[in-house]
Amino acid sequence: MLGTIFDIKHFSIHDGPGIRQTIFFKGCPLSCWWCHNPESRSNEITDVEKEETLDGVKICDTETIGKLYSVDQLMAEVIKDIVFFEESGGGVTLSGGEPLQQHEFVLELLKECRKMEINTCVDITGNVNAGILSNIASYTDLFLYDLKHIDDVQHIKYTGVSNKQILSNLKLLDEMGKDVWIRFPLIPGINDDESDFLRLMEFLSKLKNTHPISLLPYHKIGRHKYSRYGIEYKMNGISEPDSDYILQIKNMFTNAGFLTSIGG
Repeated sequence: MLGTIFDIKHFSIHDGPGIRQTIFFKGCPLSCWWCHNPESRSNEITDVEKEETLDGVKICDTETIGKLYSVDQLMAEVIKDIVFFEESGGGVTLSGGEPLQQHEFVLELLKECRKMEINTCVDITGNVNAGILSNIASYTDLFLYDLKHIDDVQHIKYTGVSNKQILSNLKLLDEMGKDVWIRFPLIPGINDDESDFLRLMEFLSKLKNTHPISLLPYHKIGRHKYSRYGIEYKMNGISEPDSDYILQIKNMFTNAGFLTSIGG
């Protein structure tokens, strides 16, 4: 069994507790307008033409996006960082794309990590079959759970899919008593309406457990990738939120009783 991976980042400190190794899986069912990893959308390994200028000379090259790994090959990468996991309380984070697009491979990888007592975190969109999610949850220590928009019509517009399965699966993980950190991308003019915040807080307040919320302010870091990969960039005219505004939103959630942080 092989998995399709498009990146492996060592010494990550933003994808769960401690120092982590983040493994990025290719393939995603969503097409979020603000995605900073558009190369993760396709399940396929692809070759992209790359052009750079060095000392006035144009250099053309081909970049391959994606690589096949066996579970053993990935575990060999994981073991390289195990001393940092042990010292920091860190571990392995599976991200994407949507790692559960490759759920059979992910399950085997999680089982191997469990055998070695390596902390595991899975960063998901939540748009996955509930049975698959339940199986994965049995071998996962922490979920980073993306909530893009509480309004289903707007969610479909900006991500291409409904949020009904996503909200249902969050309830499922909550009922299972799983450790879940909620990630909410803060996108000016798209999902920052006060009425939507109130609806979101109402939904979260009905969960059995309290789950920390990370606000992820929109940034333009990945915008240059879109033309390279032949994908339309829809965020022209959208500005990055300033620090005062971000703090205002954080305080709104904090004052409502939610443990809220910025970034991470």
